[in-house]
Parts: sequence; structure tokens; C-alpha cells
Amino acid sequence: MIDPSFARTMARYNQWQNQNLYSAADALSEEERRKDRGAFFKSIHATLNHLLWADHMWLSRIAGGQQPDCSLDDSSAFRAEWPALKVDREQCDKRLIDWADHLDSAALEGEFTWYSALLQGMVTKPKHLVVTHVFNHQTHHRGQVHAMLTAAGARPHGTDLVMMKLV
Repeated sequence: MIDPSFARTMARYNQWQNQNLYSAADALSEEERRKDRGAFFKSIHATLNHLLWADHMWLSRIAGGQQPDCSLDDSSAFRAEWPALKVDREQCDKRLIDWADHLDSAALEGEFTWYSALLQGMVTKPKHLVVTHVFNHQTHHRGQVHAMLTAAGARPHGTDLVMMKLV
């Protein structure tokens, strides 16, 4: 099982890596960010959109608040404009850190149940597994974005967790 320090570390890793990827993506043109590069969500912009949408969806489930105003099918177009995507990403990262900073061990115990539109039904999993999934999902899609950025000629920094400065 994980403990609250895992969530705090991963929330900060998430912010650090988003800053890394968004900075590299800023060096590209709008056309390059939106170019179909053969990834599941096709482009850098669309993949970053899906990732932000998913973070909002999971935060709405585990921390409360509103769910995104579109479905999974539309998640790749969650924030149409690059500046709005960047601002929302920064705010979402801060919210995720704040949520993680207020976790205690009890919050990671027991089961968590939610409705999954993807599976069209209720799902129950251990809370610690759900939290682990949130961070794993981020890492998965950021890896795709890192590869697309590199292929586009951008220069994102490395992604190794052990290289992150600990706060």
C-alpha cells in the first residue's frame, strides 16, 4: 500500500513534468502542436487535453468538485486554445498538490466506488489503487507527449523521478 508521502511526491512530480512538457511545447508552432503524430489521441495538444481532462475527472471523484463539462470521447478537445490549456493545467496541478498535501493514511484505506462511463457501470477498487492509477495515467500520457515533442524537434528535459528536486 502507498502512504500520503507517495501522493505528495507524485503530485509535485506531475507539476514538474507538466512544466517541462508545456515549456517544450511552447517552442512549437500551433500547427506542430496539433499535427497528427500517430499517438492514441493523435497530437501533442490533444494528448495534453485528455490528460488535463482526466486529472479534472479524477479530482472531482476523489476530492470533490465539478466534473469536466465534456465526455471522455471529447476529452482531446477539452481546452481548444493553447493559452487556456496552459492556465488550466497550472491550476489543476496546484489543486492536485493541495489535495495530496491534506491526505492522511485513513484517506488511502478501504474501497472507493465511482461510476465509469468507459465501463458503463459502477466500479469499486481499493482507494490506494485509485490514487496510484491517477499518477500512473499521468506518467503514461506524458511519456507519449515527450516522445512526440522530441520527434517534433522540441527539447523537453528528462523525466526521471530521481532527478526531481525534493521540497
